[in-house]
Amino acid sequence: MSDAVVVGAGPNGLVAANLLADAGWTVTVLEEQPEPGGAVRSDRAVHPDFVSDRFSAFYPLAAASPVLRALRLDREGLRWSHAPRVLAHPLADGRCAVLDRDPVATAAGLDAFAAGDGPAWRELHALWDGIRDDVLSALFTPFPPVRAATRLALRLRAAGGLRVARRLLLPVRRFGEEEFAGEGGRLLLAGNALHADLPPEATGSGGFGWLMSMLGQTYGFPVPVGGSGELTAALVRRLRRRGGTVRCGERVTEIVVRGGRAVGVRTADGTAIAARRAVLADVTAPLLYRELVGAEHLPARVLDDLRRFQWDYATFKVDWALSGPIPWAAPEASGAGTVHVAEGVDGLTRFSAQLSMGQVPDRPFLLLGQMTTADPARSPAGTESAWAYTHVPHRVRGDAAGQGLTGRWDEREREAMADRVEEQVERYAPGFRALIAARRVLSPPVLEAADANLHGGAVNGGTTSLHQQLVFRPVPGTGRPETPVRGLYLASASAHPGGGVHGACGANAARAALRAHGSSLVLTAAQRALSRRSAGRGRLPPDRT
Repeated sequence: MSDAVVVGAGPNGLVAANLLADAGWTVTVLEEQPEPGGAVRSDRAVHPDFVSDRFSAFYPLAAASPVLRALRLDREGLRWSHAPRVLAHPLADGRCAVLDRDPVATAAGLDAFAAGDGPAWRELHALWDGIRDDVLSALFTPFPPVRAATRLALRLRAAGGLRVARRLLLPVRRFGEEEFAGEGGRLLLAGNALHADLPPEATGSGGFGWLMSMLGQTYGFPVPVGGSGELTAALVRRLRRRGGTVRCGERVTEIVVRGGRAVGVRTADGTAIAARRAVLADVTAPLLYRELVGAEHLPARVLDDLRRFQWDYATFKVDWALSGPIPWAAPEASGAGTVHVAEGVDGLTRFSAQLSMGQVPDRPFLLLGQMTTADPARSPAGTESAWAYTHVPHRVRGDAAGQGLTGRWDEREREAMADRVEEQVERYAPGFRALIAARRVLSPPVLEAADANLHGGAVNGGTTSLHQQLVFRPVPGTGRPETPVRGLYLASASAHPGGGVHGACGANAARAALRAHGSSLVLTAAQRALSRRSAGRGRLPPDRT
């Protein structure tokens, strides 16, 4: 019997398991897929000479996360690499907005769009520098972050108070129009806002776009050397060195509840695995409450609220092995690890409007990664391992391009949408398609089959919109990892603070479990050995309630 069972070996589950192991708990992690990592995995399936990231690829939130920094994964062999430039947003006329790790260089590039936009960027960066530590502390600690929020409120007051708060609540279109005379700064903010499911007209999208831009300015968009799977491998190595167990190919089908308390789990083959103190679920909130926990153990209010749970957009992704670098018409894009592909803020609004109407976009906004540019270890010299993803509706009501895509995502629809993605790149990089040596198409059903947390291809565990954040995440009145079942904790991106590879959701769940049992708990070596010997024997503790 383990002290804790963690359901899901994604980054949040592995972070939670590591923190519990650090506190002396015995931990068993169960993963449905044949390998750990969730949406942090890499492979050579596109081409044997190319490393491709199957899901997530670059990690500004990981670089900024105090949770991951504290784990010292460098001691486990994890190394980070950066592209010469963080991000680029080329336009059809050859101009290009560039986010550089040097704020002076970023500002100089924006001044080329409109005189005065460079100082405007530096002012936004100065605001970030003044409140950065408190923003990150508030973001990555359990809700409500009382101490961090108090410090942040004081700093915001000194920086302008209500005026700053108003700015961060603005839609990103309005934010950009107020701050910049030219298109460059507006593009950086708006493109970064669309890393989540926030259209340019959404309240709060300005603050999110500013946050992502400033994370890139400060930390870059780093990638693990050798592929995203190296981040997972480091987390697994660290956990195993502390006595934790990771078991793959074991799908959990039930959280066993007795007397209102989670006492273990049951897997698809009927095996019972006991948890002495806690069960932590790195699964989406709808999956946890609708499938793993019986309705009889939950308040009717929670099940009713789940009917209103909103997913973020579905995702469609294409991976490429390219025989050469992408021939961008705007040369500044060549050195960027990440490239946003859309014709201006209006193009982003048009794309978002089509999604809102249930249409497959005709000119999709692309988030494109040049992985060999960021990490030369990804493919042979002179080539490029690249990918792009875009969003599509969960329920397709029409095809804005008139090609009859319906959302079935059969072979015809997958290939047609992949061609549409490539045509969009070709508009900004003529000759791109001639470089494709191999490609892999990952439609929403394929993504979900590879990671059940990616429901319909949604990558953030639920919408990033304000109505499902903070105290509203995953349903109103929560905002914390505790659930209505004692000893059961939500440790996935469906919990605060939400999507992204930062480990905070898992860390918050682990800390909640430790608080419930006394944070000073440390088992002796003999106790740990005994627990390891009894782990997995299929016994659940008797009901003592």
